[in-house]
Amino acid sequence: MSFLTSGIYYGSRGFRGMYFDWTYLLAIAGLILTLLASARVKSTFAQYSKGRSVSGLTGARAARYILDSQGLGNVAIEHINGSLTDHYDPRSKVLRLSDSTFNNGSVAAICVAAHECGHAVQDQRTYRPLVLRSTLVPAAQFGSSFAWPIFVAGLIFSFQPLMTAGIILFSLAVLFQLVTLPVEFDASSRALKILEQQNILPPEELKDGRKVLNAAALTYVAALAASALQLLRLVILSNNRRRD
Repeated sequence: MSFLTSGIYYGSRGFRGMYFDWTYLLAIAGLILTLLASARVKSTFAQYSKGRSVSGLTGARAARYILDSQGLGNVAIEHINGSLTDHYDPRSKVLRLSDSTFNNGSVAAICVAAHECGHAVQDQRTYRPLVLRSTLVPAAQFGSSFAWPIFVAGLIFSFQPLMTAGIILFSLAVLFQLVTLPVEFDASSRALKILEQQNILPPEELKDGRKVLNAAALTYVAALAASALQLLRLVILSNNRRRD
C-alpha cells in the first residue's frame, strides 16, 4: 500500500522519492473554466447594464408585470443584497432580486428578472426537471459537504469502501448540476419568449438580452464541467490506490 502527501510518495518499503500527482491538473482545469465563465457573465452584465431600456421598467417592475401576466400574482418580490444573487424560492413562492437588478432599468437587469420569473412559471406548471432538482437538493448538499472528507479518510487509511462512498456522494452533487442545466436553459427560453410576447423589450434589446442570459448559462455549464473533472479525479485516485 502507499500514501500520497504533497508530492512525496511513501510505499510499503518507505520513502521512494518525489511524486507528481497529475490529477491536480483536472482540478486546475475546472477552476479555470469556472473563473472564465464567471468573468464572462460579469463583463456581459456590466456591458448591457449601461443605460436604461426603452421600456422604462426596472427589474422589479418588469418582474411584477411578467408574474401578473402569467397568473402568478401570489408570488411576492423581495429586494436582497448583493450582485447577481437573484433567485426564485419555490418553497415560499418569493422571487428575490439583488441590488444589481431590483431598481436597475437596464436590459440586463430586466432579462435577469425575467429569467427568475421563468423559474416561477416552471414551478406553477410543475416542470419536471425543476421538481427533480428540488428533490435532489438535500442529497446534493450532503454530498458536496461530506464527499471529500470521507474520500480522503478512505485514501489515508487505504479503506476502499470509504473512497467508494465519497465518490457516490460527490456523484450526487454532479447529478444535481446536470439536472440544473435544462432548468436554467428552459427558464431563459421562457423569459425571452414572454419578453417578446408582452412587448416588454423591442427586438434589438431582446438580442442584447439573449447575450446576457447565454453568458449566465455558461456558468452552469462550467460548474458542471468542473465538478465532472473533480469526480474523474476521485475515480482515478481510487483506482490508483486499489492497484497499490
